[in-house]
Amino acid sequence: MENPSYKGVCRDESGHAEVVQVKFDPAKISYEQLLNVFWEIHDPTQKNRQGPDFGTQYRTAIFFHSAEQEAAAKKSLKERQQKVSRPIVTEITPAGTFYRAEEYHQKYLEKRGASSCHI
Repeated sequence: MENPSYKGVCRDESGHAEVVQVKFDPAKISYEQLLNVFWEIHDPTQKNRQGPDFGTQYRTAIFFHSAEQEAAAKKSLKERQQKVSRPIVTEITPAGTFYRAEEYHQKYLEKRGASSCHI
């Protein structure tokens, strides 16, 4: 489905995942450093859920843009697996088209007076 609505993604009707697109300057932060943050800020062993949110749109995933990123992501997954007891279910897959959520969902937490997710 091209250009799915945020509501369609939320309702798990589109097959898309709710994600954040990260643009970065490798002179300031490495891809590997970003991967380390990724592993720290969520539970990669929860299949199709994060905290109270559940459905395939909340699957844990790394979308890569190059063979180098793919290799780094797979290496970091293996390293992280050694640190957790349950199997990691994070998918590592080529990036497709990124669809930005509608404006009403941008800065969602900030608009609701929260600085970060409570979980």
